[in-house]
Amino acid sequence: MPHARLSRTLLAGLIAAAAGSAFAADAKAPDVTRHQADIDKIVSEISPKRIEAYVRKLVSFGTRHTMSDTTSDTRGIGAARRWIKSELERCGAGTRMQVAFDSYMDQGGPRISRPTELVNVVATLPGVQAESKERMYVVSGHYDSRVTDVMNFTDDAPGANDDASGTAAVMEMACVMAKHNFDATLVFMAVAGEEQGLLGANHYASEAKKNGWNIAGMLDNDIIGSSHADDGRKDDTQVRLFAQGVPPAKEMSDAMRTLVSTGGENDTISRQLARHIKEQGERYVKGFKVNVIYRTDRYLRGGDHSPFLSNGYAAVRFTEPNENFDHQHQDLRTVNGKVYGDLPEFNDYNYIAKVAKVNAATLASLALAPAVPQKVGARTDKLENDTTLVWEPNKEPDLAGYRIVWRETTAPFWQGAKFVGNVTEASLKLSKDNYFFGVQAVDKDGNVSPATYPMPKR
Repeated sequence: MPHARLSRTLLAGLIAAAAGSAFAADAKAPDVTRHQADIDKIVSEISPKRIEAYVRKLVSFGTRHTMSDTTSDTRGIGAARRWIKSELERCGAGTRMQVAFDSYMDQGGPRISRPTELVNVVATLPGVQAESKERMYVVSGHYDSRVTDVMNFTDDAPGANDDASGTAAVMEMACVMAKHNFDATLVFMAVAGEEQGLLGANHYASEAKKNGWNIAGMLDNDIIGSSHADDGRKDDTQVRLFAQGVPPAKEMSDAMRTLVSTGGENDTISRQLARHIKEQGERYVKGFKVNVIYRTDRYLRGGDHSPFLSNGYAAVRFTEPNENFDHQHQDLRTVNGKVYGDLPEFNDYNYIAKVAKVNAATLASLALAPAVPQKVGARTDKLENDTTLVWEPNKEPDLAGYRIVWRETTAPFWQGAKFVGNVTEASLKLSKDNYFFGVQAVDKDGNVSPATYPMPKR
């Protein structure tokens, strides 16, 4: 496709020329495209073998149904969560990572037939920069499992893909990343109660909202285990990333109404997070595509990122490219030689590792970068063809300055960029009628934040 590549290159050059700057980074700007050595090291250490061992250990507990046995040391969700916690404590020994249970009593509902203690396993790696440590990035997988009947808590429910794959990926990330320092705080969670109605995630997200925690991004990994479709096709070259646009609220907030009225429905905080994930993931995991899907989740379905979205946080979901429903939410059985059930032999552990690497690269880049710029506005106090953006200054001591990014209104990802220095106002010779803009914060090492969409400012 040489002509297609040429046309995109020419387009970028023409847009940059119109903006009055070279498309390449300014000579004084930090290099935001170079690989960070620490991130390369983290990505290289993610191990398919360890991920497989984690999955098989989780499967060995027989069932991890939310209402299953909690007293046995070898079977049920109680044994599973105690093992997850002990394993995270073991691999985090000598590091700053703190591991704890996050529990509450659920009094029952449509999928909980009796009062049940729900327990999330939470490993927190505190940030080391005073100005950034209150900013948090959460990554999760759910460790509970189920069979065909969601209320069946006694039969074997191996849950190797749904969602031992996501739990194992999160555990592997935590163990590898615990040895590194980050400006902001990372939270690695194995969540309970997903199959019973996103209960564990809802508890954590609600507590975060109530306590005013600054969760700047949440990554949910659910069903990331298989590279094979139900028709036998193999695709280990991409992962789906579901990112919400306008929230499906009964009443739209003033801020969301302004976003929509200016055409920014594809510039919500979750879509901005998704753009960052795609850029960083594809940079550090060569030959692997992050396929951003403009939906909250799969059609009319949901996952543990949904409660975070409902509480106003940027949240996205990773899922394999093609689900095989013979190996999801199925009683274990063989019919006419066909095996049904979510068994570990149907996982692709090299594929899970690739998805984990994308997650790890993203989390590291976010936790090393400055916070997203705040109160970004586009001046509208006079009619002009130029675009002037303003924002509040960041507080990080290693801040180098700010980068304005833009794209045409029909383009999903950023097409142009200009580093404008450590200022709080900048103008471009591009019309706000014809382009979408964003402002990113950049530190002296070239770590760059996701973009913030500018709201009208008079």
